[in-house]
Amino acid sequence: MEMDNIEIEEPRHAGLKKGLFLLPAAFTTANVAMGFLCVLYSLRAFQLLPTDIQTSTAYFDFAAKLIGFAILFDMLDGRVARMTKTTTEIGVQLDSLADVLTFGIAPIVLAYCWAIGSVFYEENELYGLGVFALFMYLMCGIFRLARFNLQASRPRVIASGVTKVDKKNFVGLPIPVAAGLLASIVHFKPRPLAAYEPSTASFWTLLIVALLVALGLLMVSRLKYTSFKSLGMGKLNLYLILLIGGLGMLVWVYSRYTLLSLAIVYVLHGIVWYLTTFFRATKKETVIDGNPEEQTFKESSIS
Repeated sequence: MEMDNIEIEEPRHAGLKKGLFLLPAAFTTANVAMGFLCVLYSLRAFQLLPTDIQTSTAYFDFAAKLIGFAILFDMLDGRVARMTKTTTEIGVQLDSLADVLTFGIAPIVLAYCWAIGSVFYEENELYGLGVFALFMYLMCGIFRLARFNLQASRPRVIASGVTKVDKKNFVGLPIPVAAGLLASIVHFKPRPLAAYEPSTASFWTLLIVALLVALGLLMVSRLKYTSFKSLGMGKLNLYLILLIGGLGMLVWVYSRYTLLSLAIVYVLHGIVWYLTTFFRATKKETVIDGNPEEQTFKESSIS
């Protein structure tokens, strides 16, 4: 009966392995915290608009920076989960719900308080247009996240018949990048648009409305965007370290210009990629015997 008193020892490092599962969740929690604080500071800045423009500007700038930190945490939680092999189904769903708040609700609250809500009053017809653009951005972002989860759970079938997830590219503009572009614009010029001349404020606010619509359409589009998921996951690359270090220094010294430039380049590269592929395919089709229809007829006759 001495067997009853024998204690079963847990494998070595079992506690450490369990603790690793908390790391991605910790970064996701930090992501949620950044979105939550962004909403609070945006509302506080909106409240101070009529009386204290200087403090309101500082709050708007801080709210925009919070979205930037949220993007960093969002990148780290997935990368840490892959590196430590602690990816779980609940972690994937938690990350998507966090993105709805941080990159869906938080940026539209920021855009509303910084531009639309402070420039257009409810009696103005353009106010309704701005609110519709904000709602469209949010719904497109939610659809983008839902499609991403579906593609991750049901990987595409490649030519060989083996299921494989396309880790190199995203389908549609990622919602963190869309939120990052809006935040980088506010960070570039944190002074609320209501503080400018009415005509100037209305012009720039309409551009923000147009940008919201464009970002929403890009998120639900079929354009491909580089994911960078495999970046830095292989062997140590000296050039990659120098590149990241250089970008980090540029962000630290010239954050307003660097962050806005990076966001614009990433948003545009999917469009340029699509146009390049489209015109290259059209040119290739034209070069084949000079007449695509005639070539198709010849091939069908031979077969």
